[in-house]
This record gives sequence, C-alpha cells and structure tokens, in this order.
Amino acid sequence: MTFTDLNLNESLLKAIHDQGYTVPTPVQAQAIPFILEGRDMLAGAQTGTGKTAGFTLPMLQILSDKKTSKPHRKIRALILTPTRELAAQVAESVKIYGKYLPLKSAVIFGGVGINPQITMLRNGVDILIATPGRLLDHVGQGTVDLSAVEFFILDEADRMLDMGFIRDIRRVITILPKARQNLLFSATYSDDIKALANTLLRNPAEVEVARRNTSSELVKQSVILVDCKRKSALLGEMIGKNKWEQVLVFTRTKHGANKLTEYLQKIGITAAAIHGNKSQAARTKALNDFKCSSVRVLVATDIAARGIDIDALPHVVNFELPNIAEDYVHRIGRTGRAGCEGEAISLVCVDEADYLRGIEKLINKKLDSSIVEGYEPDPSIKAEPIQRGRGGAGGGGNRGGNGGGDRGSKPTQKRDSGRHEPKRRDNDRRH
Repeated sequence: MTFTDLNLNESLLKAIHDQGYTVPTPVQAQAIPFILEGRDMLAGAQTGTGKTAGFTLPMLQILSDKKTSKPHRKIRALILTPTRELAAQVAESVKIYGKYLPLKSAVIFGGVGINPQITMLRNGVDILIATPGRLLDHVGQGTVDLSAVEFFILDEADRMLDMGFIRDIRRVITILPKARQNLLFSATYSDDIKALANTLLRNPAEVEVARRNTSSELVKQSVILVDCKRKSALLGEMIGKNKWEQVLVFTRTKHGANKLTEYLQKIGITAAAIHGNKSQAARTKALNDFKCSSVRVLVATDIAARGIDIDALPHVVNFELPNIAEDYVHRIGRTGRAGCEGEAISLVCVDEADYLRGIEKLINKKLDSSIVEGYEPDPSIKAEPIQRGRGGAGGGGNRGGNGGGDRGSKPTQKRDSGRHEPKRRDNDRRH
C-alpha cells in the first residue's frame, strides 16, 4: 500500500512526497480510511509509529474539502496535547503536511506570553493545537472561540490522565459543539482510556497496531544492577567507553535531572536538562542542541519527555525507573522509532526491585540483567522505600550520592482510575 491508495488529495500527496515518504505506517494505513469516512476513532499505538501523521493527514483533507460559508475564519479543528513539546511537534506536523492547503494553524501553550497568542487568535485560525491549561486560560479571558469546532483530537490521552488533566478535558468537551468528529489517540491502551473513550466517542472505529502496553520489538532492552550512589559514575563511564554521542537519560525528578546534568558536565560530558521548571526557551534550546549534537546527553523527566521526537536516536538510559510502569514503555519508545533499531538500558538499584517487577509484568517479558565489573552491588545494602513526587534524585531511597533521595512510602504501581481525580501537574500554565 502507498499513500496514493489512501485517497488523499494531490496537495497532501505532494507534501508527503516532499518528506520522502511513500508507504504509510500500519497505524496510518488503518486509521486514515476510517477518519476520512467521518468516523470517531479510538487508536492505540506505540510511540514512534506515525500516530501524528495518522490523524493530521485525514484532518487536513476533510477540512480542505469541506466548504465553509462562515465569513470569518474560525477554529474548525482542536488538538489537545499534554505538554508544550508535544504541542510544538504536532503543530510542526500540521504545518509540514498542510503547506499546500489554504488552512491556517496555530499553537498555544504556557510558559510564554499570552498576548501574542491573543493577537494570533483574533486574526483567525482554522486549526488550533493547545495544552489544556493555556486553552482554558484563553477560554476564561474570552479570547478563543470554539463554537465552530468540527474536529476534536485528544493526543497522548493516556498521558493526559497521568498528569491529572481529566477535569480540564471534561471542561473543554462541554464547551465544544455536540456535532463534531472525535479522535482519541494514545500510546498505551489502558482501561482508563476505554472509560474516557466511552464518554467521548460515538460508535468509534478501533485501531490497535501493537499489543496492549507492549514495548517496541526494535528496542534492545537490558538492566544493569548497581548501587544507587554509584549510578552517576557508571553512566559517565558507559558514555565515555562506548563513545555514545546521543543519549537520552530519564530521571524521576527535576532535581535529579539537574544534579545528574551537573555531574556529567563536571566530568567533561556535554549535557543539558529538560523538565517542567525550565522556561520554554530553555527547553527548546536544550532539545535543539541535543538534536544537532551540540550536547551528547539530554537528561529529562517523564513530563518533559513527551514530544521528544528524534530520528534514529540510538540510546535511552533509565537512570531511575519510573513510578508508573506504563511510563517505561513511553520512555524506551523514544528509540527504535520508524523502523530503526535502538537500545534501552536501565540502571537499577535494590530500592527499585518493585518497580522492575511491575515493568516486567506489564510488558510480559523478563529483562536481561547484568553487573558491570567494578560496580558490583553491595549485598549488605537493604532496600529502602522511595518517596514519590519529592525532589530526590539518587536512584532511590535516601542513599546520598550525586542526587540524594527521599525516604517515604512504599512504591506502588497503581494508577488513578479516575474516581479520585489527581491534582493536575500544571506545567503548561503561565505563572
């Protein structure tokens, strides 16, 4: 199958050709025909499978084909994303594929001034890409009109739920016209997503191109057992000895990301951190420097990592395992994208044994583990509980080392089901 077989118009095919693509990915091949039929859709696909183009292309075609009698340009398509980086990525995709169409798009998120966004919205927009917090800021100020929305897309819906955006999503839905086409795209396909879909979608087509919560088969996954206080030194040695030139490293906390970045810089490895406390300008610069290889290591938290889309990224390192097992799938999905092979290594200390078991249960796979000579774990060290949501960073427990850590409640893999809605980790509002 080629893109021509999907009945896309010449303007879109020309834009696709400009990007060097000829064959759609499985999620694109399955989703595009249903969307073009006007169906609501629930789509589950691993990150890196082409989900963004999977909804961008048919959306652009439907909007360009449908005549509008409205004298003034109004928002006809709304795309909600959980983070600034993902919003910018989706906006770029809309711009790339819509380059030959008479449609105007805009992106709004927090961390930047709101007044230029107000001016942009007043000048008229067909397609709006937004984060929930900043969109509702505009709603509250009366600077955005959603009365003409025909297309509503929730991208990375699972992350929306993780970040506590469910109330904001419900508020947005109540504002939108009832007659509209709804698409829900998600990297993982959980029961929580099913529940959200039941309230949003009408007789939806369902597309799932990977088993539920599977990790990419193109990613070589492994575990290295090491004491938490020695993780930083081991990581530095691995990067140097293996001559890695592009490595994405995940920490659980912002503080941990900063401390690890400082350590790597101290030993002569160029590194930058990206997390919710960084300004939008700093986050954009760090990501651009990483993409163009000005820095070898990008250290990121889970919230900031969504939207990081780097072609042929070779290495992902879990400096600390995530609190929520599903986030492991998202993390390693940054490599092994678009048919390229990748490597994901997790540095695991004794404190993280519960997290590792939860991940292996989720992906239904036992991860190969090894020990690096000179970094053998001390068998006398006993596991300490990891407190969630605090500023520790050393790989678990209260071990000290380069990041430290906080002792606290026992780790848990349980995700909020929605009955008790979590407080939104509002990293996209302007404070």
